[in-house]
Amino acid sequence: MRRFLAFLGAGLLVGALALPAAAAPADDGGGKGDKGFTIEDSRITESSGLAASHLHPGIYWTHNDSNDGPYIYAVDSSTGKTVATVTFSGVGKPRDVEAISIGPDNEIYVGDIGDNLDGTWPYVWIYKLPEPKVLKDQTIRATQYVVKYSDGARNAESLIVHPKTGRVYIIDKKEDGGHLFEGPATLSSSGTNYFKPIAAVDLWATDAAFSPDGQQLAVRGYFGGVYYDWNGGKIKREGRLDVPLQGQGESVSYSADGTKLMYGSEGTDSPVQAEDVPGGSSGSSKSPSEGGSSASGDGSGGGTGNNVKVGAVAVVVICGVVFGLRRRGRRS
Repeated sequence: MRRFLAFLGAGLLVGALALPAAAAPADDGGGKGDKGFTIEDSRITESSGLAASHLHPGIYWTHNDSNDGPYIYAVDSSTGKTVATVTFSGVGKPRDVEAISIGPDNEIYVGDIGDNLDGTWPYVWIYKLPEPKVLKDQTIRATQYVVKYSDGARNAESLIVHPKTGRVYIIDKKEDGGHLFEGPATLSSSGTNYFKPIAAVDLWATDAAFSPDGQQLAVRGYFGGVYYDWNGGKIKREGRLDVPLQGQGESVSYSADGTKLMYGSEGTDSPVQAEDVPGGSSGSSKSPSEGGSSASGDGSGGGTGNNVKVGAVAVVVICGVVFGLRRRGRRS
């Protein structure tokens, strides 16, 4: 993903300089906790996934994209500092880690599911390890699962674990919208786990998250987001998410109490920005307004809410980004 950052960064810089002061993001009140924070660890340069801890209030787990080792990092949202680095053993060398989710029984699932050439890997991996009860640098043995898709290999950056059933799902990353893939009821560490498509997703998805009660599914892209009523897996689209305009937005998590959606981005000193959950903390009601960020796969109309002052700038930046990504795909 690094090749994309320079192009996107230049476009966003131009957009930022063109924005009037009134269109800048509001002050987050000090950048603490659910009001947002900045990841200050210099080792975390490609934060691609985010998950609120179940055991440690105010802690968010994250990880780097490709070219890192088998590591996850516990970041304190009140300071932005890493308070623990966990190395997971018992697995091979990760290829392209893109997602993290926490399921029932405080089990952390890490998705080594990226495939930038969209079909290079005949299989991908999921790693599972218990969330540590004590936050310190340590090594924890993980279970590794082999994953294949029933309709052929693909790229994906979104892995979610239902907080009640523990079932694992993946959303593939397709420019014109992908699909929600359902895994087996119980993953097998000795055989291949086939994931099958069960529903269409209206987005070029870079990450997703379940609400703590499991009733709402939030899916984000680079410049937009959609939320669904889970409806037992027969997802029903409810509305658009107010996804902040970020350098390379690749992560989302509900806060532990379910009142906020936390949006993260790749890059050094990357921000994690908080937005109110649509429909309230239960995550089961329709948003009072459908006017958030765009839900379309082409990335149009997202960013900093509904402020029309950013429209022209956003269109220029987004068009440039999409053009760059398409060129990147052709070069691959």
